[in-house]
Amino acid sequence: MYRNNSNQAVLEPGIVVRRRWQQSLLTFLMVFGPGLIVMEADNDAGAVSTYVQAGGQYGLHLLWILLLLLPITYFVQEMVARLGIATGKGHAAMIYERFGKWWGRFSLFDLLVVNFLTLITEFAAISLALSAMGVSPWIAVPVSAAGLVLLVITGSYLRWERTVIVLCLLDLTWFALTAMVHPAWTAVARNTLVPNLPPGPITSNLIFLIIAIVGTTIAPWQLFFQQSCVAEKRLRFADLKWARLDTLIGATFTVLVAGAMMIVGNYGLQHGIQFQDPAQMAKALAPFAGHFVRNGILLLMVNAAVLGTTAISLASAWAYGEVRGWPHSLHKKIWEAPGFYAVYIGCVAAAAGIVLIPRMPLQLVIISVQVFAGIILPSAIIFLQLLLNDRALLGDRWVNRPWNNWANWTIIVVLFALSLLLAAQVMLPKLFS
Repeated sequence: MYRNNSNQAVLEPGIVVRRRWQQSLLTFLMVFGPGLIVMEADNDAGAVSTYVQAGGQYGLHLLWILLLLLPITYFVQEMVARLGIATGKGHAAMIYERFGKWWGRFSLFDLLVVNFLTLITEFAAISLALSAMGVSPWIAVPVSAAGLVLLVITGSYLRWERTVIVLCLLDLTWFALTAMVHPAWTAVARNTLVPNLPPGPITSNLIFLIIAIVGTTIAPWQLFFQQSCVAEKRLRFADLKWARLDTLIGATFTVLVAGAMMIVGNYGLQHGIQFQDPAQMAKALAPFAGHFVRNGILLLMVNAAVLGTTAISLASAWAYGEVRGWPHSLHKKIWEAPGFYAVYIGCVAAAAGIVLIPRMPLQLVIISVQVFAGIILPSAIIFLQLLLNDRALLGDRWVNRPWNNWANWTIIVVLFALSLLLAAQVMLPKLFS
């Protein structure tokens, strides 16, 4: 599927689609992918734990937060798609070009550090989930790492994208699990549409969890990942409306899946199950919900970790390759872009190896991820906002409009405040007692 010289959608040589609706559909299918992947990959292992814990501790009372987060996810990532189309370059390259080497190195270093720490938590989740299914970590982690490497070294962006879209769509299984636990749908609708807090006092744990839910919505790596994806697909301004639709579909799907996770966690609360992670809950739910629900939760944990790992590792590899001036494209074979693929493989292999170290303090790593992400997220979004107001870069047509700036600066201020609260809560647990 490609375009000919008349900008008509072409299925294959000799077959031209002339009807407007068919051209629109085929154009959307060509553009579709980055928006869905960047959103759903953020429903990674850490997000699964956060949403399931929210349901397991507070039932359905925090569902309304997800509805509020939907426009935030869309507005931020729409800016990323627009910038990627306008420049044809990744986010790291643009920061270096427009703000200089010092700020470029600052943003790149923070990105690489927090990405790597996050990768460790993804492999920890793979180990945890498959161990609950009787698979040794010494088998589960290396096999998963090898599969993640094979996923990207084929020299085809399209093959990688199609595979990852299938992995994203596997998260539809969360809706099946939700139906199987038979929630009270009127309560689901009420708690989604009407903001409310759980009964009882407002505790530090509740504050922490609300901030964590917000924090899982937008991660710094998402900004770098989607812009590089858009540049990789060589999208044009004619594709912008379809890229926006792709991003909206991804944001909506991700929020719905997050809600399903919270509902499944609520099922554990209803049965008095106490758990530290989704794997424990899955095993405890088996007598009530059956082995399909148990195995479904465990395998979806693995799927979430795989999605997060490939997206985060690619975000690091794209960003580092852009800055170093290396060939950095999934369209190239491994011998054509050795540095780019070496960064990806190195991130995956090192994170997998660390998880297998006996008595590794994984909880300290998880806390470090939260703190680092809280520190660099506001700065990353500020860079994005400034770039989207650069008329010399985008021209009068594609820069942010005044209403867009009001909305985005409001989002930035809220995220900045919540990120600071999250970092303070992690470093000083008794601060909000």
